[in-house]
Amino acid sequence: MEVIHKIGRRKTAVARVYVAQGKGNITVNKKDMAEYFTTATLQYKVNQPITMTNNDGNFDITVNVYGGGITGQAEAIRLALSRAMCEVDAENRAILKPEGLLTRDPRMVERKKFGQKKARKKFQFSKR
Repeated sequence: MEVIHKIGRRKTAVARVYVAQGKGNITVNKKDMAEYFTTATLQYKVNQPITMTNNDGNFDITVNVYGGGITGQAEAIRLALSRAMCEVDAENRAILKPEGLLTRDPRMVERKKFGQKKARKKFQFSKR
């Protein structure tokens, strides 16, 4: 099996995932995944497509991720891994699709408007 390369995005985070046959090592930006994502919730999000398709310990995964915050990065990696698992075996699509793991989340930060304090918040009006 050759190396599978997929891209995932979430907010402003972009993740490039390289999946190759191996022992189950996950490296994120040249660090171990547990070192990069310290909380169990983020580690669960990253591992979700692998565990759902019963591919624990089958692949070595290398990830380059940049932009956004740590949660956006974890969800970008999850999308890229889900796309990679579909390329490994087409039957995995039926498992991942109902869970919403193949859908790119389109929500982005709304821009700040001119003459306002934030995107929706206005300056306080006083009559003095």
